[in-house]
Amino acid sequence: MAVIVTTSPGFGKHGRVPDLIAEHGWELVRCNDTSLPDGGLSAHIGRADVLVVGLIGVNAETLKGADRLKGVIKHGVGTDNIDIPACSAAGLPVMNTPGANANAVAELAVGFMFSLARNMATSHASVIAGKWERQVGTELSGKVLGIVGLGNIGRRLALAARGLGMKVVASDPYADRDFAAAHEVEILPLDDLLERSDYVSLHIFGGAENAGLINAGKLALMKPTACLLNLARGEVVDLDAVVAALDAGTLGGVGIDAYTSEPPDISHPVFHHPRAVFMPHSGADTLESVENVGLMVVEDIETLLAGGRPARCLNGGELG
Repeated sequence: MAVIVTTSPGFGKHGRVPDLIAEHGWELVRCNDTSLPDGGLSAHIGRADVLVVGLIGVNAETLKGADRLKGVIKHGVGTDNIDIPACSAAGLPVMNTPGANANAVAELAVGFMFSLARNMATSHASVIAGKWERQVGTELSGKVLGIVGLGNIGRRLALAARGLGMKVVASDPYADRDFAAAHEVEILPLDDLLERSDYVSLHIFGGAENAGLINAGKLALMKPTACLLNLARGEVVDLDAVVAALDAGTLGGVGIDAYTSEPPDISHPVFHHPRAVFMPHSGADTLESVENVGLMVVEDIETLLAGGRPARCLNGGELG
């Protein structure tokens, strides 16, 4: 019996995926104990034929004793918590599931915009507190959405925003120019995008390259009524600078779905600001998205267990 070890809370729970796992006869071992730094992975990695990764990182130390392991698969898109060179040195292919959750994340970005535009969080709190405080909001139609990172998610968001009557600009050195031209998306340098946008939505990878990308200097470029949405990685945004801008009235609002540590330390003042809205890193958490991601993972597991190399292998030419 093949043993599939996962640190992803959602893998194997939704749609057709549980039945497929059962039909294959795989043993699924979950390592999601939040009281342990590795979720309990070290106790089971020696039995694993395939490792399906959630938010708990994988590095050379993690892979010690993984004698049966045939590959590492991210249950999602971002692989910044997987040490791909370490996997390559161990001869392990690394896969992810690009595009499978793009629509879900894009829709949450739209949800953040509606929530901030119509003061949904504070209005909800007011009603259930027995008050009746009607607030005048704004419409999305006619506003400018700046998308930082025009990949799978960014392109889906651009289409949704255009359908709402928004003007869309984007910043991405690798942008699909044909897509941008076909859908009237103007490609701009980041600073120009920040100056022009009413909403800025982040859809880029984390890591050292983008750490602190949105800092006090960048926030100062934004309109005082503009809102920032982080659906990327926590380290991309300087939260101290965000709070300072909110308090100074130079930033209109913020919606956050990604944090440097998860769950985050809610003693930070951003978590108590009335113009901030939060989600628990659940941009990809729709039934449709989780099933799509799971089906792609199952496909790659099948290939690995049959001795093949999945087509989505990220380090195909670099294996040791």
